[in-house]
Amino acid sequence: MQSISTSQATTQSAKSADKSGGIWYKKAFIHAVDVRIFGDAAVVLEDMDLQAVVGSREVTNPFMVTEVYSKEKGRWKLVQLTFSHLLRPVKADGSKN
Repeated sequence: MQSISTSQATTQSAKSADKSGGIWYKKAFIHAVDVRIFGDAAVVLEDMDLQAVVGSREVTNPFMVTEVYSKEKGRWKLVQLTFSHLLRPVKADGSKN
């Protein structure tokens, strides 16, 4: 399992999320990545658990992230990004990181 920090946010960011009722994305635990290239199009699938602070609560939810890219003038451009909530149990144990 790969763990990456999705933000360099400080405790102040978490406090502002609490006050605003917003969401602060804290960490992504990536379990699998699959990349498929079809000519000038590419699809990337990432199975992940996303840890976030929602209002005053910390939550972790499983997602499949789908990224679709188009190659334009020799460079890859992100054209679609989707987070789909999964029904599987959370795989990550955030307390170990």
